[in-house]
Amino acid sequence: MTMSCAITRPLAIVWVVLVASTAVSWLVGDDHGFGSGDAAAFTVIAIAFAKVWLVGLHFMELRHAPPRLRRLFEAWVVVVPVVLAAMYAAG
Repeated sequence: MTMSCAITRPLAIVWVVLVASTAVSWLVGDDHGFGSGDAAAFTVIAIAFAKVWLVGLHFMELRHAPPRLRRLFEAWVVVVPVVLAAMYAAG
């Protein structure tokens, strides 16, 4: 298998996106001058749950799960970060 073939595989692309989003959230959240305060916190929360969504669909095979389970998972991925962001903003 050549390297160009390995890079185009969907899981490899998802893995690269996960690694890149980890780097972005680290830059934003660790006060490297790319963000601060509420905007940084909301950005890190959003990136974290986007990563949860990607891992759930691609590595836990939830994209092939029964529709109710997939909808429940996707609802959880939307509701929990909204609640966390609201709690952060209220505190």
